[in-house]
This record gives sequence, structure tokens and C-alpha cells, in this order.
Amino acid sequence: MEKINRSNAGLTEKLPVKIVQFGEGNFLRAFVEYAIQKLNQNTDFNAGIAVVQPIDKGLVNMINAQDGLYTLFMKGVKKGEEIQEKELITNIVRAIDPYASFQDYLALAKEEELAFIISNTTEAGIEYIASDLPTMQPPVSFPAKLTVLLHERFKHFKGAADKGLTIIPCELINYNSDTLKEIILKYCVDWKLEQEFISWLLNDCSFHNTLVDRIVPGYPKDQIEEYNAQLSYKDDLIVSAETFFLWVIEGDDELKAKLPFHKTDLDVKIISDMQPYRTRKVRILNGAHTAMVPFSLLYGNETVKETVDNAFTGDFINKALFEEINETLNMDKAELASFSEEILDRFRNPFVKHLLSSIALNSISKFKVRVLPSLTGYVDVHGKLPVHLTFAFAALIRFYKGTWNGQDLPVNDSEDITTFFNGLWKSDDYEKIARLTLQNKGFWDEDLTEIPGLTKAITIALEEIDSNGVEAGFAKFQERIK
Repeated sequence: MEKINRSNAGLTEKLPVKIVQFGEGNFLRAFVEYAIQKLNQNTDFNAGIAVVQPIDKGLVNMINAQDGLYTLFMKGVKKGEEIQEKELITNIVRAIDPYASFQDYLALAKEEELAFIISNTTEAGIEYIASDLPTMQPPVSFPAKLTVLLHERFKHFKGAADKGLTIIPCELINYNSDTLKEIILKYCVDWKLEQEFISWLLNDCSFHNTLVDRIVPGYPKDQIEEYNAQLSYKDDLIVSAETFFLWVIEGDDELKAKLPFHKTDLDVKIISDMQPYRTRKVRILNGAHTAMVPFSLLYGNETVKETVDNAFTGDFINKALFEEINETLNMDKAELASFSEEILDRFRNPFVKHLLSSIALNSISKFKVRVLPSLTGYVDVHGKLPVHLTFAFAALIRFYKGTWNGQDLPVNDSEDITTFFNGLWKSDDYEKIARLTLQNKGFWDEDLTEIPGLTKAITIALEEIDSNGVEAGFAKFQERIK
């Protein structure tokens, strides 16, 4: 088959560059490009994307070899029904490697219709590197590269207010845009850039914090023949993603007018404060993941899908979500229930094999951020312990013993944490194990033995897990703490 390009795809329209995107990886191509394609299809947005490779090695040459075209396969489950869709993505008009062609990179600043900067350079991408200089071609860090580009645009258009840009980072850190803006302003000071440029940045450009949510497995290497069989052309850039899509962007009515996602069926929320949605995602999606890993592995499951499909572990997670976690969130209960159902559909997705062992990394710190606030929040609201989250906490402590029924468990954490538990589990005194773990402020930033009844409940749960296993142990645990 012939490799896909604009000629053999019958695409003659040339979209203007309205977006410069830092990052060309699977996530952005399955998320942002898909979203912009929907805008182009449903409105007069008419935006082309120029992709910038943010590091020295990347996919720019492969993207240009296919004229920016590639196929997105989306698979998932919605209300029990399997969904499979595919779409040829057509809005990348140019891909640039600033390391190989720095002048082509600078030329992007002079694009008349350029309006947006979007990025995903990984969590480590928004960093300040003191050695970066404006004379480097290019500087190392993404914020420094962006500062150079913005300054070039400011100079070329002589500080015109209408040439300011809307900057929307998608890196998975909280307050991603605020952090990026702070670093850019630091470079302005370091590089002694003119005050007029700083004023242009602050007054005529806008920065927007975001939350992005879509699982993107990427290139389906293990099933590539199955995917290729559905195409009439050769595509080296196939990307697979789940059907679920959520993009929360902090902004006002002006941003809604610039990005009219309300005219599409995409779940894009442009709101004044995204933190409630971040809390919802961390507590429900990430919290359910983290809570399920230890007890589900001890039960004998290997994947997230097995966990939610199994009668016992599925019911456990369902009740932990709907009866405990959601009870602690100050949001509309119907919206929380709907989101939780979507999360369970995502967990059941037969097209994504999500191994429990792969999400066991750093489970202590994850539990502190994702699950512990729900546990303590439930106590604050109801004056008693949440049964399922408390048992999940005990399973976490038992998991860190490192072995179960003679088999090694996939414990993967920092040396100080594993050393602590290796020493602790030399004892068979469950009360001591519970108490010393809960007292460890290095783990939790507080002494959890001060929560009424928690030490006793964890002690009972540990006894029951070791004596009767997870399922029977949970039943006896419930009887003993009534």
C-alpha cells in the first residue's frame, strides 16, 4: 500500500497556522489534534497546527513524510456498549525541529493568524534551566524556547496588542500555566528583555491552567496488523486512544468565544476555576486506581478490568467510589455519580490492558494524595471510618511486606520506604505494625493514630487478611468493627 499523504488522500485545502504546538507525541496527537479537528468540522475555526519538536530527537521527520496525516483509532465502553471509531487527522500543516532548523522555528513567530500556543512536554518539561540563553539556537528548556518565540513575535509585530497569544499548556502538573508564566518572566529578567515586552506578555497574552484526561496507549505495536487491515493506505503514525475525553481549561467568556467547543459534542469545560475538577479526577479516577491495587493484587487479579469485572473486587470498588469517596466531594452528587460511572466504564475497557503492577509505583505517596483525603474527609462528614477505604489502607500496608502466599509482590518505591517496611514486617505484632505506619509523618505529613479508631481497625484488617485472605477477611473485618 502507498503511504498516506495529502495528494493521495485528496486533501488540497491549506489551513493557516493558528496554533503552534510544542510536542508531537501520542497524547497530543490523540487529544489536541482530535479536539481541533472537531472544531474545524463543526465551526469556522479553520485552524492549522504547526508542531514543534521540543527535544533533540522526535517524530518530526515521520510526520512530514506523511504531510502531517495519521489515523486515530478510538476504542472504549460506554454504558456497557463497546465503541470503536477511527478518524484521519488532517490539521497538522507543518512539523519543525528547532535543533535542525532554528530559522524555520523563529519564522513561526511571524505567522499572521497565529493565535494559540499549546504544549505537552511531559511533567518535567516546564522547568527553569539557569544556563539557557536567548542566543542559543535553541535553548534547552521548553519555557526558554517559548520565551524566544514570544519575543520574536513581539519584535516582528512591533508590540501590536492584537498579536498577543493564548497559551494553553497541557502538562500534567497542577497550575501548569501559572508555573510556565512564572518561568517565562524569570527568563525576561535573566535576559534583561525590555519592559515593553514584559508588559505585552502580561497584558496582551493570556495563560490558562488546564486539566486533560484521556488514556492514550499510542502506537498499537502488538495489534498493528489488525489495525492496518482496516486501512487502504500505509500509516506509520497510527495512534490508539480510549473514547473518553475531558479537557478543563480555566478561562472566561472571551476564551469561550475564541475556542467555541460548545458547538461540538466534546467535553471541554472552560470555567473560572478548574480545581474542583482536578480534585474530582484525583479522588475518583486516581483514588480508585490507587485504592484497588494492593487489595486486588492480594486477591489474585492482574488488571484493572479484572478488578471491576470480578463480583467481589468490583463490588468493593463500586462501594468505595459511590458510598465513600463521592461523599467527601463538595460537587453536584448527580454529576459525581455520572463521572464515577464513566470511570468504571473506562476501567472495563477491553481494549486497554492496564496491569495493576504498572500502577503500583510509589503507592505510599499516591495513597497520601489520592485516597487519604477521602478517608479523613469521610470521618469529618460522618464521624466514623469508611469501611472500604480503611480496609484498602490495611491492604496497602500488607502489600508492602513484599510477599504473599510465597510469591513476590510488585512493590516499587523509594529505598527509605521499602527499608521501613522491611524492618516493620519482621514483627508479627499487627498493632505495632499499624501504629508505627500510621505514626510515620514522613509518609502522611500527620500522625494518623489521632484519627479515632483507625489504629484498631487497621490492626483488625491486617489480622484478617493474613488469617483468612482478602475476601473472607473483609467479611470478618466488617463484623468485628461494627
